[in-house]
Amino acid sequence: MDDPRSRAGTLLGDYRLDQFLSESATTLTWLAQQASIGRPVVLVELKPAALERREDFLANIRAQAAVDHPLIGSVYEAVSTPDQCFAALERLPGVTLAERAKAREALKPVQVAHVLRRIAEAAIPLEAAGTATAPLGSADVFLDAHGVVRLANLARAGARDPQRSAADILTLGQSLTPLVADGRAGASRMLTVLAWMRGEGLDRTLSWAEVRSYAEQIEQQLAEAPAAAAPHTARALPKSSSLPLVLGLAAVAAAVGIGVMAMKGNNGGEAEVPLPGPVAVAAGDHPAADGGTRSLAAFTLAGHEVTIGEYGEFLEALDRLSAAQRTTYDHVSQPADKTGHAAEGWPEMRAATKSGGQWQGRAVSEDCPVVNVDWWDAVAYCEWKGCRLPTEDEWFAGLRQKLNDPSTLRPAGWGPVQEAPP
Repeated sequence: MDDPRSRAGTLLGDYRLDQFLSESATTLTWLAQQASIGRPVVLVELKPAALERREDFLANIRAQAAVDHPLIGSVYEAVSTPDQCFAALERLPGVTLAERAKAREALKPVQVAHVLRRIAEAAIPLEAAGTATAPLGSADVFLDAHGVVRLANLARAGARDPQRSAADILTLGQSLTPLVADGRAGASRMLTVLAWMRGEGLDRTLSWAEVRSYAEQIEQQLAEAPAAAAPHTARALPKSSSLPLVLGLAAVAAAVGIGVMAMKGNNGGEAEVPLPGPVAVAAGDHPAADGGTRSLAAFTLAGHEVTIGEYGEFLEALDRLSAAQRTTYDHVSQPADKTGHAAEGWPEMRAATKSGGQWQGRAVSEDCPVVNVDWWDAVAYCEWKGCRLPTEDEWFAGLRQKLNDPSTLRPAGWGPVQEAPP
């Protein structure tokens, strides 16, 4: 067959072939223009030598035409004559994620989260309808200058591969990772979700619903994030990454402290006692505090309050930043006269934990809950840690995992978090 590129500028029906894009065993794909109305399209043409595959080709086009979703490209028309068979598809604006990756054009984590959420929103109804699709990759996702995300129409005739969603999620977990701009707020969270999509640290595959939920959470958290750069993140995640958390970890604002996932404990020179582990909450309907039920995505809630030692690591990390960077983790609503996150009485509290002494008449250690922190302190700590405060519904659902009747909950005595009753 002659070089297809030599046909550029010629007409195929009502369509002027402008630029040859690609070739498969049976088709040629072009950027084209509908001459009668000046509409740009993508034209997929069945090769003359493959016209015996006409019915298969048209069956796939009919499957694409049956897809009605604003994020997915449309089919304009199909033309079938004795010596021609082609279809005109919507030409999607912007450039593909594959092109961005090739050009090394990274995206802010909040942009990647938005893209991923939109992909999941397009994939979920296809999966629910049992629509068969070709493999989804970064070359099928378009992003324009205004942040609008569109997907190529990959619908196919026939039965859906039961592993299609899992394979697509894995592929995107691999291909989107280089697009995450390191050193920006939310980078570690976004990279963690992408690692989960690749199956790292999990014993199962993420679903599209979970991908959408995690991406949406990141997007919401970063929507009002300060513009200052975050510290660079390590792209290699630990092997022990836990099952999908609420953006890494779910933090709890409590009367005497804030809870996040345990990292480590330290009781002076004594042997370390492990901190209580996180509480996994499965996706589904959970009882709510008002007596009703709430539908929640799967998440993991910290099993204890933030300790003095953990909060101290946060303050030490802030001290290592320049003065201009110390507001990196501050919430946008933090009052201007609040210039730091040290808890009231922090120097004396921390000194007592280091010496094994007392603070305000109480024995304290690094594993005791941090106190005297406010909401802005809690939010900043969570932003630094790569997590968020839970909603009331999430907190109540986590509480119910180990306590059937929350009304029986009683305050624990003062001491290390390991000594609190289970």
